[in-house]
Amino acid sequence: MQETFRWFGVKDSVKLSYIKQAGAKGVVTALHHVANGEIWEVEEIMKVKNLIESHDLEWSFIESIPIHENIKLRKGDYLQRIENYKQSLKNVASCGIKNVCYNFMPVLDWTRTELFWKLPDGSTALRFDKVDMAVFECFIMERDGVEDSYTPEILEKAKIRFSQMTSDEKQALEDNVLKGLPGTVDDLTIPIFKEMIAQYDNLSHADLKANLSYFLNEVIPVCEENGIVMAIHPDDPPMDIMGLPRIIKSEKDLEDLVSFIDSPSNGITFCTGSLGANPNNDLPKMIRKFANRIHFLHLRNVRREADGSFYEDNHLDGSSDMYEVVKAVLEIEKERNIQLPMRPDHGHQMLHDLEPNKAYPGYTSIGRLRGLAELRGLALGISRSSK
Repeated sequence: MQETFRWFGVKDSVKLSYIKQAGAKGVVTALHHVANGEIWEVEEIMKVKNLIESHDLEWSFIESIPIHENIKLRKGDYLQRIENYKQSLKNVASCGIKNVCYNFMPVLDWTRTELFWKLPDGSTALRFDKVDMAVFECFIMERDGVEDSYTPEILEKAKIRFSQMTSDEKQALEDNVLKGLPGTVDDLTIPIFKEMIAQYDNLSHADLKANLSYFLNEVIPVCEENGIVMAIHPDDPPMDIMGLPRIIKSEKDLEDLVSFIDSPSNGITFCTGSLGANPNNDLPKMIRKFANRIHFLHLRNVRREADGSFYEDNHLDGSSDMYEVVKAVLEIEKERNIQLPMRPDHGHQMLHDLEPNKAYPGYTSIGRLRGLAELRGLALGISRSSK
């Protein structure tokens, strides 16, 4: 695997020099200052590329060129937004960058209820708590129809938990849920968020899949002409939330994806955390099944709980068998005679990174460095033992 690290640009507290010291060869980043849906200009792309290369690193994967909401909804100026996307693809290809990660999640990127969940060893992790999510939807956001989304047991627990929360705890939960990743959406308020999700009223899973298919049939030919691969990121968490449909969360969903347009350019970012939060997903089996369509790897591990909650565990712990995952990856790399770009994902906040405002939650330097070291050792051990 080609080892990479995500970087959020010059404002990121994790510097390119840190990535270099971690032993990674590639950088995963984007033009975070360009508004969603606008064209990535060559001059701006080259500024970032040159800066990365000045540290003797490679811009391995773009993550992401975000998909404008109007494209997902197929409404308003979506045709112009698709044309902008095509031009951005042509521009990045002209700069020698041929790998693009994206997602088709409505409104939000990944969603968590806690960003600094305390672990027994003193470090902190990202957590999605099903009861807290119900608290947010029922009593903070007050979403219509929320009762249909949860079991009576979860709703009763949410009612009790909300009654015991302080005003600061309620505000922290709201902030956590609505916090967007840098370069995706701005942090949202409840009224703005309600307006955004209202646009998806009456949009079914089939409708959203049809809109994804339409988008791919527009842009994949451009990718083929320019030697680009697109790699969709699964939905995180892999379940419907806040009344919004999630459509890339299972083996069947990935089957649908690759059927939308039969092209090697129409590929997958295989995220073991997002897919691993769904207990029905057999990750090693899926890696082998979609071997020719996997272009990018996000390796992390979540610890699943019975009610649908989960938290980010250590990379080699958690509910997914990372040994079997990496073994499957190395097998398909050998079969395809390639190295897949991989990045350790959602590391714990630990050691000096526990200081306030040190780094974006999940993207601290030390936690991901630990994950990278563990994954590197695991891959080496599997490789050596198979000879």
